[in-house]
Amino acid sequence: MNHRTGQPAHKRGLVVACAVLGILLSGLLAAPSRAQEPPPGPAVPPPDSFKIQQGQPIRTETQMTLVGASVTDPLGRLVTGLEQENFRVFEDGVEQEIVRFSSEDVPVSIGVIFDMSGSMADKIDKSRQAAVQFFRTANPQDEFFLVNFNDRAQLISPFTGSVDDLQDRLMYTGAHGLTALFDGVYLGLSQMRGAHNTKKALLILSDGGDNHSRYSETEVRKFVREADVQIYAIGLFEPDGGPTPEEREGPGLLGDMTMMTGGRTFVVKNVNELPDIATKISMELRNQYVIGYRPSQRTHDGKWRKIKVRLNPPKGLPPLTVAAKSGYFAPGH
Repeated sequence: MNHRTGQPAHKRGLVVACAVLGILLSGLLAAPSRAQEPPPGPAVPPPDSFKIQQGQPIRTETQMTLVGASVTDPLGRLVTGLEQENFRVFEDGVEQEIVRFSSEDVPVSIGVIFDMSGSMADKIDKSRQAAVQFFRTANPQDEFFLVNFNDRAQLISPFTGSVDDLQDRLMYTGAHGLTALFDGVYLGLSQMRGAHNTKKALLILSDGGDNHSRYSETEVRKFVREADVQIYAIGLFEPDGGPTPEEREGPGLLGDMTMMTGGRTFVVKNVNELPDIATKISMELRNQYVIGYRPSQRTHDGKWRKIKVRLNPPKGLPPLTVAAKSGYFAPGH
C-alpha cells in the first residue's frame, strides 16, 4: 500500500521586461486567490447543459481495442497466472486475433460515487471507512476524485493523489435527503474526461435505487455504454428490498451498470464487511488481464460493437467466470 500526496507544481522560468512584469503583477493581484477554499462543487447541471458539453459520444479512436478482464473461481476468488492462450475474444460474433496481452498492475484513475442520502445514516461511518480503505490501496500514480449525492450530486474533490485530503472531505459530510444516484453516476463519468490514466473506474457506494435525479435511467445507461469506464458497486441493500419500489429496484440497476462495463456489484449483508470488500475490489482492479486486438471490422460507422471474452482454462481447474466490458462504439466517419 502506498500513500500519495499532491505532486509539486511544475517550475517554469520566465524572462520579461520590467514594464511587462508590472502589468502581469497588477493582473495577478486583481485575480481571486487560489489559496481560498473553493465552495462545494456545483450540483450536476440540468440535462440540456450536459448535452451541449457532451457533444459526440466517447468512442474508441485507436486501431487497437483493449479489453480488461477479471477471472474468478466458483467462490468469487480472483484467478491469476493465466496466459494469452487461455483467452479468446470475439467482436460481433467473429473471433479476433489477440495481439497484446498483459496482467501488469497499471495506474488507475478512479472516481468514488458516495451515497449521502438519509437512508444511509446508520451505515455512513462504516461506508466512510470502506472508502478510505479503498483510497489507501492506491499505487503511486493512481488518482482519485470524490462525488457525493443525496438530493443532488456534487463534486467534493477533483482528481488528487492525496488520500488525507479525500479522507478529510469525507468526514465533514452528513447523511440526509433523497437519492440522486443517476446524477451522481453521470457527474462521475463526466469527470473522467480529465483523467490522466488510460485505465478508468468508478466505485459506487449506495443502499438503493434512484428517486431524485434529473437524468433518466435511459440517459445514464447510454452514457455508461459510451464511456470506457469500468464500474464497481458496493450495495448496502435492505434484506427485504426496502419500503419503496426504487429501493427494490436498486440491486438490479447497479448490477446491470456494473456488468456491462466488466465490473461487479458486491452485496453487503453486514456493514462490518465494508472495508474488506473495498480492499477486494481494489485488488481486483489491480489484477486484471488486458487483452488487445485489432478489430477485423474496420468500418468507421459509429455503431456498437459487441465484445465477448471466453476462456480456455488449463485442465484441472474448476469452472471459471470471466468479466469484461460488453462492447464499444466504433469510430464515426
